[in-house]
Amino acid sequence: MNSAAAVRLALGAYLLIFFSYLLGPLVVMSMTAFNSAAFPSVSPWACFTFEWYRVLFDDKHIRDGIYYSFIIGIGTVVLSVSMGLAGSIVLTQVWPRLRSTYYTLIIAPILVPGVVLGISTLVFWDRVGSFLGVADGSMLHGLFHNGIFLTILGQSTFIASYTMLVFVARLQRFDPVLTEAALDLGATHTQAFRKILLPFMRPAIASASVLAFLASFENYNTTTFTIIDYKTLTTVLAQKVRLGINPSISSLASIIIVLTIFAALAYEAAQRNRRRKELIAQGKVVRGAKGILPPFMRGNPAAIMFVLLAFAVIAMISIANSYSPEECKARVKEARQIEIQQRIEELNKSRANKDQLGAGKSTKPASGDQTRPASSGAFGNVFDPGNLKTETPGTAPSGDSGAFGNVFDPSNLNPNE
Repeated sequence: MNSAAAVRLALGAYLLIFFSYLLGPLVVMSMTAFNSAAFPSVSPWACFTFEWYRVLFDDKHIRDGIYYSFIIGIGTVVLSVSMGLAGSIVLTQVWPRLRSTYYTLIIAPILVPGVVLGISTLVFWDRVGSFLGVADGSMLHGLFHNGIFLTILGQSTFIASYTMLVFVARLQRFDPVLTEAALDLGATHTQAFRKILLPFMRPAIASASVLAFLASFENYNTTTFTIIDYKTLTTVLAQKVRLGINPSISSLASIIIVLTIFAALAYEAAQRNRRRKELIAQGKVVRGAKGILPPFMRGNPAAIMFVLLAFAVIAMISIANSYSPEECKARVKEARQIEIQQRIEELNKSRANKDQLGAGKSTKPASGDQTRPASSGAFGNVFDPGNLKTETPGTAPSGDSGAFGNVFDPSNLNPNE
């Protein structure tokens, strides 16, 4: 084996270990969603079932958590992207000597723990309401103590910093001469921003929006203090983990994984189709002849995988509507009862054997046999009833008895005295 083959083999082993470490827990969790066991587990496997998806869809707390998570996520995207875009534009135009200081101030919220941000947001807006003299029951009082409003503000304080980093990376490739040329030709600042800068920033806006939504959707530390009367998906899941979970959580995880794969494949397929159309328009690629596959799938592995995954999901949904695991669950229950009964019988037999051995060791000798073991137990037979001596009535014991030498024996009393 030459060095190149050894390097390829080592690289392949490294990638296998890396992706197993990265995706292994997700695969295992997805498998537990199809096991009929009451607790998420892969081994021992009971029955293949889809019932945990029905349990998930019937869970009102999960549905409400997903709904409020989407509402908060959309609000956070709007606020964070707006602040991040404004902050990035100011950063590129601020005085160079102040640029490092301004950048530090904008990035600082990322370094602050989410717990501190949540508590400070809650306290700050409560103090603002008190400072403005907002009366209880008024619209502003309800707004300053609304969990959705406070959560959007609390999450945007640090998510805006992430979006700003995305916009700064994009602005580094922008040529300010384009804006200056538009202004020289009579365009206003609003027109230059809308027709020149904004189209250039469109890919960064899409990326920052996705990043902001995902960061908001999975946030827990800040949300748990600002959500108040509402519940997001993360807070609902945290509560279920404390009280006890079932495989419906695994069903939710598998759905999120499948949706993520769908989104990634759809984006990659769209990008490949766009590049292919551009190459065809430029004459660099010849349009292929008609075939079995539709045009968007030709030479596009991502589109083919997207369609195959869609067919697999549709097939699983159709199977779930007709498949019933009740017969399998009855067999598993019967086998478990037989196993429990066998264990009970084994315990009874072992207990009976122990009782017989104990009875054989504690059997007393015959009445004529005065032989006793020299020592039994930690106290050497001192509590054996056979050690007690009975005296014949009317006869006094001879010799000293006890520590005081029979001085308290009634027979020592002289009736003539």
